[in-house]
Amino acid sequence: MAAPMALCRQLLSLARASRALDACVGHYKFNAIRSRLPLSSSLHTTAVLASTTSPITVTEEPDTLFQKVSVLVKCSDHAVLDSYEFFATMAAKELGITISKVFKPPRDTERFSLLKSVHIFRKHLVQYEIRTHYRCIELSHLTGSTTRVFLEYIQRNLPEGVAMEVTKIAMEKIPDHILEPMWKDQPTDDKSSQ
Repeated sequence: MAAPMALCRQLLSLARASRALDACVGHYKFNAIRSRLPLSSSLHTTAVLASTTSPITVTEEPDTLFQKVSVLVKCSDHAVLDSYEFFATMAAKELGITISKVFKPPRDTERFSLLKSVHIFRKHLVQYEIRTHYRCIELSHLTGSTTRVFLEYIQRNLPEGVAMEVTKIAMEKIPDHILEPMWKDQPTDDKSSQ
């Protein structure tokens, strides 16, 4: 018990001494502290080797493409929505996502009346209202992996009391039976057109 306490006291005194040497370079402070530590200290330092494989996997499957992704965010406080809109648009710009439109849909206002008295006294009528503000961010021409990364990032940083609704419009390959026009299969009758 006494040895760890002595080590703590030495570290605190070294920290105070290093604060006095503010003009020194960072590695000099570390070497000075390390040189003053006793050899039998219980500090353990190891180098971490990257022996694990890379988490990136390559597949032959093509990535899905989205023509438009619409993110609708709603909350009762418009200041929180303004801040979150700034955060989401800044994150989209950092990822290189094209933002087609950012707009404010009209707010919803729900009013209800409550009669506080037990019986008929109208002067004790109280009215409450709930306002719900909206922001809509529309992103265009995204890949599936970019969409997943962006949506996970903004959902993890969603403030309290904010709800999010995401609508994705995917681009599909044209089916083979529609690729060729139907009129090529039909025989043309030149006599009927005259």
